[in-house]
Amino acid sequence: MHMVDPVPQTETFVASRWTRGNLLFPTRIVVTPEHVLRVKPRLFGSNQESIAIGKVASVQISTGLVWSEIRIDSSGGTTPILSHGHRKRDAERIRDLIEKLQTTRAGARP
Repeated sequence: MHMVDPVPQTETFVASRWTRGNLLFPTRIVVTPEHVLRVKPRLFGSNQESIAIGKVASVQISTGLVWSEIRIDSSGGTTPILSHGHRKRDAERIRDLIEKLQTTRAGARP
């Protein structure tokens, strides 16, 4: 009997406070079955960018000595989601989740 591991409803990845621009308000990447969201908190409110899972064209990871940068491109030609200061394994998990959600979604189409 083969069990399919369930896709989590939502996973949130927080950039390190030790990286540029993340000291007080670290950037968060939120992956849900519907979209990928970049949340950049501010003193009053936050900036948010999102791309629907089905519209993600590519996920690129650039790894430095300690931290990784992630770039998520849209097939719709919109501005990519960029985030830096993530651990390598978090960046890889973001990529893997997006790929799994796209595969799951493609398999669910009639």
